[in-house]
Amino acid sequence: MFINAKILSVLIILFSVPLISFADSLIAKYPEIEHAGILIEKIGKADIANNAQNSYIPASTTKLVTAWLALNHWGEQHQFKTDFYLDENSKTLWVKGNGDPFLTSEEMLLIAEQLKNLGLTSISAIGLDSSFFKAGLTPMSNDYSNNPYDAIPSAIAANFNTITVKRINKTLVSAESQTPLTQTALKIASQQNINSTKTRINTGKKSSDAEQYFAELLAVFLRQQGIQVSSKIVWGSTSQLPLFYTHLNSKSLGEMIRPMLKYSTNFIANQLVLILSAEYFQQPANFADVQRYMEMTVSKQFRWKHITLKDGAGLSRNNRLSPRQLVDLLNMFRPWKHLLPEVSEGIYAKSGTLDNVSTLAGYSVDKEQNWNAFALMINQTVYHKRRNAIAKALTSP
Repeated sequence: MFINAKILSVLIILFSVPLISFADSLIAKYPEIEHAGILIEKIGKADIANNAQNSYIPASTTKLVTAWLALNHWGEQHQFKTDFYLDENSKTLWVKGNGDPFLTSEEMLLIAEQLKNLGLTSISAIGLDSSFFKAGLTPMSNDYSNNPYDAIPSAIAANFNTITVKRINKTLVSAESQTPLTQTALKIASQQNINSTKTRINTGKKSSDAEQYFAELLAVFLRQQGIQVSSKIVWGSTSQLPLFYTHLNSKSLGEMIRPMLKYSTNFIANQLVLILSAEYFQQPANFADVQRYMEMTVSKQFRWKHITLKDGAGLSRNNRLSPRQLVDLLNMFRPWKHLLPEVSEGIYAKSGTLDNVSTLAGYSVDKEQNWNAFALMINQTVYHKRRNAIAKALTSP
């Protein structure tokens, strides 16, 4: 059917008015979005777009990239391993760390039980091989603190390289019934201002402290199984030793990514991309390789340009992604959309917050149960409830 130019121009004006009015009314109600990067898709087509191709600091929405990389590479049911070797001559039990991000106290108890079942009765030392990660790795945040979100990555790590304590009658004790307070944990906690409230801190800036904490915890759990263990801890290589036991974590990758996205756990995110990069480049994990691996992989898959991904957690303010890129990623992430938290009714998304940065990216579920991808990137501080309200207003019919 032929439509002349005059009629076509009238139709364009008529159909443009509601969209302009809708946008203006939203900006009036939420002035934060006037210069924000926004892309809302409805059933796979752009519904609202503003600066959608521009690059912004993604903050913790970077974890969506990390989650996709890990799930796409390993699959949701993947289990991370930790290898144990036994030096019969020195009676040393060696641990070869492979970066497992979820070696909790509960998991270490399972390890101790398995080692007992394999016939381990006594050891003179615990040896640590942490060569899978480069020594001295630190988070990308500008201001390091003792908070759990600043926990350093390491090839061997217990409880996300954090310690949970409280003070009772001037005495520091563990605030977790399943986790004993070791000598190193007590030393680290004693340097902090801990009160009677349950407090979680990280193990500090030294990977050697984090690894020693792991060894001390392992020793306690082994003793609980009746295994005689000396207090000696050594570092070295397991390359010439016979394998004694390989432990597969009882949690799957999907079960690790779900809390990473819900609680925005920087430690898990960084462990995942460090493992990925170490496997790909066949050398100790480091953040330079992380950047190369992340940018190379997503650029190849999505044909993205003008991206910067220096870490997997979103701590670096040098990271850059656009709303268009985040929505592209979300459209590929659909097989694992169930791993995202529901931040408000019908909104399943990952948020991101840094100073003067507020982001949210995920899916809005409409009445027809369509999971519509969206990305909201604001260059100012916005309280999370208001940010969720903006997303709800933008994605609602």
